[in-house]
Amino acid sequence: MRRTLESDEKNAFRFSPALTSSVCLNQSFLTNATTSLNMPQSSSDNLSPEDCSTNASNVYDRVFWLCYAGNLLMVTANAMTFRFADLVRFLGGTETTTGEIVQVGMLGALFSRIFLGRALDRYGTRSIWCISTLMFVAGCVVFALCRDVSWSIFVARIAFAAGVAGMSTAAILHVQNQVPRARRTEVVGNFGSSGFIGMVLGSQLGDLIFAVTAENHTRFYILFGLAAVLTVGHGVLAVMITRGDNHTRPHETPWPHRLVIRYWPGPIVAVALMMGVSFTVTTVFLSRMVTERGLGGIGTFFLGYCFSAFIFRVASSTWAARLGRHRLLLVGLAGHAAGHLMLSQVTSQWQLIIPALTCGFGHALLFPSVVSLGTETFPREYRGTGTSIILGFTEIGVAISAPLLGWIIDTCRASGFVDPFSAMYYASATSACCVAACYAWSTHKSVDELLAPTESISTSPDADLDTSSDDPERSVAAASACAGEDSDPA
Repeated sequence: MRRTLESDEKNAFRFSPALTSSVCLNQSFLTNATTSLNMPQSSSDNLSPEDCSTNASNVYDRVFWLCYAGNLLMVTANAMTFRFADLVRFLGGTETTTGEIVQVGMLGALFSRIFLGRALDRYGTRSIWCISTLMFVAGCVVFALCRDVSWSIFVARIAFAAGVAGMSTAAILHVQNQVPRARRTEVVGNFGSSGFIGMVLGSQLGDLIFAVTAENHTRFYILFGLAAVLTVGHGVLAVMITRGDNHTRPHETPWPHRLVIRYWPGPIVAVALMMGVSFTVTTVFLSRMVTERGLGGIGTFFLGYCFSAFIFRVASSTWAARLGRHRLLLVGLAGHAAGHLMLSQVTSQWQLIIPALTCGFGHALLFPSVVSLGTETFPREYRGTGTSIILGFTEIGVAISAPLLGWIIDTCRASGFVDPFSAMYYASATSACCVAACYAWSTHKSVDELLAPTESISTSPDADLDTSSDDPERSVAAASACAGEDSDPA
């Protein structure tokens, strides 16, 4: 009799796939009930059943490739505007003026993020994506029509920066919501490779336009007009991608400051800020340095930069699981620091290649890990806000560094420095080294969860959960992992 009872008890704990799924759904129901009453618990308590799967089915489907093409068009248009500093100079401004305009634009983009993440959580990606596209197009049109440095160019820069923030956030959010948690870092990284192709195309188009046009306003009509046309194409693809999307609005959509306090991303914020500094160096002031040193165009740099970033982004798609994202971040910061130091010594165009390759390598490792680590503390239903917040810290880095780096250049020029841009590169490289040291110290005891063994979850491409074991403890562990493992939003 006793043996019969023990056998029945053991059989009761052998979870069939249907029963395992039921446990997941019941846990999800209880979690949602708690969420509707209070602020959501930690991200591990809000994992939806679809995130339980590690199914390795093909995530690179039609939607992914349409998103890839749309991002290619958007980044190409954005890269053409890397000549913005030349426009300000043509209109009579200085490097400090350029920094101030960029700062105002970034502050405007940051203000828009107060509403952006909440709007994405509440209304979904489609409407926000389209509105952001229109703002970017409007900014490019005003840039083309500006005749002097006045309030209109500041307003246009705000619309432009807010448009970039909205389009990039909506695209990343849409892509990562299509794939299971275990593959988000990989897919976000591969999706971002389209941006490297766009950087090459946009910078080369900008150089070509400057090479074949006279030094008058016509070149800026063509430059920003073409950028606007490409962005319209991006908007058409966004409409196609989101057609038929069904968005489930969460029970509660708190303001971002509450979510930031509740789900503070941690030291990854400093890395995101440093990424903003690096973006300022390469996308704002590089063109001025190339022009002042008589090196030709910026196309050579971005060709090497994007070639390196593309190759290493694809090659490193599985490095996060093997080496850990913390290590990848430190290596990426080292790449940026080394690249900036090498840029300070460039005296001919071919010498741009080595620092470009080094900076591209750093970028390839940084971006997917920053997005992944920076948003994994947020529950799934607030992934839009989480993505917006971590990208917003990058924009804060741009807003802080743009006027400061411009001031360094102008001050060194006024003091009689032969090459005022070298001081800027030394400052940015030093910042990258300091951030790397602080991040290494603050995370030296942390273990990246992607490196942790998950014996209870099958990694087979043909099964979501391993239910073949006769061990009741392993079966319970499988169901528990499904119900509350984690909800890495990137």
